[in-house]
Amino acid sequence: MVEKIQKLLDEISSLDLKGKNDLESFRLKFLSKRGLISLLFEEFRGVPSSEKKEIGLKLNLLKQAALDKYNTHLIQFSETADIKETDDPTRPSHIFNFGTRHPISIVRREIINIFSRIGFTVSEGPEIENDDHVFTKLNFAPHHPARDMQDTFYISRVSQEDPDPGDVLLRTHTSSVQVRVMQSQKPPIRTISPGRVFRNEAVSARAHCIFHQIEGLYIDENVSFADLKQTLLFFARELFGRETLIRLRPSYFPFTEPSAEMDVSCKICHGTGCNVCKYTGWLELLGCGMVHPNVLEACNIDSNKYTGFAFGMGIERAAMLKYEVNDLRLYFENDMRFLDLFRTAL
Repeated sequence: MVEKIQKLLDEISSLDLKGKNDLESFRLKFLSKRGLISLLFEEFRGVPSSEKKEIGLKLNLLKQAALDKYNTHLIQFSETADIKETDDPTRPSHIFNFGTRHPISIVRREIINIFSRIGFTVSEGPEIENDDHVFTKLNFAPHHPARDMQDTFYISRVSQEDPDPGDVLLRTHTSSVQVRVMQSQKPPIRTISPGRVFRNEAVSARAHCIFHQIEGLYIDENVSFADLKQTLLFFARELFGRETLIRLRPSYFPFTEPSAEMDVSCKICHGTGCNVCKYTGWLELLGCGMVHPNVLEACNIDSNKYTGFAFGMGIERAAMLKYEVNDLRLYFENDMRFLDLFRTAL
């Protein structure tokens, strides 16, 4: 019987299986209920007890060798069964779509490129700031409403009653970066500060507790409001189109004087009036003004020698106007149906 086992083992090792038909014949011949190995197990019952251990071991090795060969070829033939001669076996089995930039990233990059072309550099700063950089050095009054818990996310407060320069909070605007730039650099300064900011506001179609800003700062000798207006006109036409008009309305900000709100002509109705612009022909875009002398002095810049202008805008707001999006929340929901609309905007 040992010779029969060895003969079958040699035969199994030498067999070259070409396909599924050969594999099925192999199974029927060796591994089926009436196959050669099964017949050997039946014959094994008559083996003397003294030889059972040795022959049983060899018989089990034979069966395992047949199973290993069968399973190996079964996997091999299954993987190649559906490949035709004209198919490329190295081709990926699934076609994956390439990702795309988020609309906020697209508009952020475009705004940075526009201002870079006229000499503005990019400055960045921490999102976790202190009261001194966010409020005090920007000429906010000690009890200005913006300092309240209802408007600002505080991480820690030195006093619950009075503001303190050491209060730690999430920055409410990227003007804090401008303060750091003015403290570390001497004029002339020409920089923009993009970044994420936080305000304690209810989330709605027009507001969110997290959003993105870009603020600009230009300080030098003899900088005037006319320089501010011409810079913003250039920016608006580069972002929204050459026919875009702007208008400046008087406003108030603690860190600028005089201050203004800038509107751009509605690109949907071209100034004739529609429901998007509330039939005014204008859409509010940003706030701006001449840097307040108190801010310059707080940052050790001589306000008698230097003047400057500053402006700030929400990137979400600019993207809403550029792409005619009517709900701010869409930017944060990661809905692929919405994000796929911006594949051509790269």
